[in-house]
Order: sequence, then structure tokens, then C-alpha cells
Amino acid sequence: MDAEHLLVFPDRDAAELVAEQFEAAGLADVRVIREALAGEDDSEAHEWAVHVRTPDDPGYAVEFLAIAERHDGWYDPHPHG
Repeated sequence: MDAEHLLVFPDRDAAELVAEQFEAAGLADVRVIREALAGEDDSEAHEWAVHVRTPDDPGYAVEFLAIAERHDGWYDPHPHG
């Protein structure tokens, strides 16, 4: 079973850099998306996110949390739940 992850960043450059790193590491299902967070009506306030699907391995969560923090972002281990 696969796991889905969402890493949210304050700017597009950070999101694209992280997505490129994931693709270079061999993760196939990686998307950069504009993320509307709860309570935000202004489209300029939306943040950039990297949605990634991985094998179901808890090690990814630890790695993704560290990556998000390094880029002043945050990590959501359950983007649909």
C-alpha cells in the first residue's frame, strides 16, 4: 500500500527545488501544487506544496519532516485524512 504526503512551503522556489530532489531520488509520483489553507480567501496567500506518493514506510515521514523544516515549511503526513 502506498502513502501520501504533503510538504507545504512559503514560496514556489522551495517547493520546486524539493520536488526536483524527490524526482532525482527516484520518487515517481511527485506534484507541485498551489495549496489553499483553511481560512485563506486571498489567492496570493496560498502556499506552495509538494504532494508525493511513496511506499508505505515510516522512514519517509521522518525525512520529509526534516526537509520541510529546512525550507521553513511544514509537513502533513495525512493530506487526505
